[in-house]
Amino acid sequence: MKKKKTEIAIIGAGISGLIAAITLEKAGYAPTIYEATDRIGGRVKTDIVEGYQLDHGFQVLLDAYPLAQKYLQYEQLELQKFLPGAQVFHKGKSSVIGDPLRNLSLLIPTVTSNIGTFGDKLNVLKLNTVLKKKSLEAIFEEPETSTLDFLKSFGLSEEIITKFFKPFFSGIFLEPHLDTSSRMFQFVYKMFGAGLAVLPKAGIAAIPNQLQDKLKDTKFVFNSPVESCMNQKITFSNGKTAFFDYKIIATNASPLVPNLRKQQLNWHTSDTLYFTTIVRKIDKPLIGLISDKDALINNIFYHTALETNQNGTEELLSVTVVGEHDLTEYQLIQKVKDDLEKFCGITTVRYLKHYRINKALPKLSDIRYSLMPTETRLTESIFLAGDYLLNGSLNAAMISGEMAAKGVLEAIEKT
Repeated sequence: MKKKKTEIAIIGAGISGLIAAITLEKAGYAPTIYEATDRIGGRVKTDIVEGYQLDHGFQVLLDAYPLAQKYLQYEQLELQKFLPGAQVFHKGKSSVIGDPLRNLSLLIPTVTSNIGTFGDKLNVLKLNTVLKKKSLEAIFEEPETSTLDFLKSFGLSEEIITKFFKPFFSGIFLEPHLDTSSRMFQFVYKMFGAGLAVLPKAGIAAIPNQLQDKLKDTKFVFNSPVESCMNQKITFSNGKTAFFDYKIIATNASPLVPNLRKQQLNWHTSDTLYFTTIVRKIDKPLIGLISDKDALINNIFYHTALETNQNGTEELLSVTVVGEHDLTEYQLIQKVKDDLEKFCGITTVRYLKHYRINKALPKLSDIRYSLMPTETRLTESIFLAGDYLLNGSLNAAMISGEMAAKGVLEAIEKT
């Protein structure tokens, strides 16, 4: 049952916007979502190309995320599980390292691998134990250092940092130097330890699709980029206007609100390229890490190691590049193919698609885990949502969307 006649707009149909709409609908409101593109999802999208499922960038869901557990029905997503480890390529050879306590098949490869010293393996076990006991609140209250400095302070050797931690977490943080906050490293590492990396059988877009299916009264207006947002007025790029009592900006707000335009948000960029191959160089659902310093490519994954709804006739390989470069698309494709051959012994059959993601993750410092509803309020009628308010994760996107909606509800109650 709808309440009153309060008009609420949400700008952006990504994860934050969808969670905000779900929260408002539960309270009896029927918001309108304006989306600049032709579909929901924001950065969480999947294309079907020549019969293959291609996510916009290599993405995984960490099933231990508290907000994902709250809002998603995992069984319906048919989550496919990664093994808790990686296959590391270094100087033309490869070895497997992982967590044998969670998957026994990783015990012998990990013990016999040449990645890190015996002391490193003891320190990794110590790290696992420390973070298992540490609460999320405690992690985000700690002083920040870089992830790299944190790993060094834990006594880990340059070898294991270079061969495993740097390529693995560079692929998550989308920056090659591990400058990302130590709080973020501990949070993500804890989530990996508490659960698994998974992908829906229908691709990463199954997540926003499931959230959209929960919405019954929300109106979606696509292909409607917003030019500015102030007071009750929304001005669209085509010159049209609309008026709402409250607005939630569930995207980067700085270009839309006049007094925020000098507070430009900076972003990490990344490239993901998809190829087909005849055979799989990695026969299990493991991420491949390339640790050679001369390699442009950072990590690879054979999506055909997991069950997918759409299947082509060959093996599907994604390649992620996180380092900065000035290559043309043609030069990038050739360089990636050369790196695959040189460092991994992989020969590609066909090139399928390249995703250049200019706004992949926000560059943030002094990151947080959560915020209060009142902290999302920008003006009397404008509220903010988005992972950039907290930390670059799907969990943070969900928290911010929920809190922005609760902020609106609190404002309505007061008036």
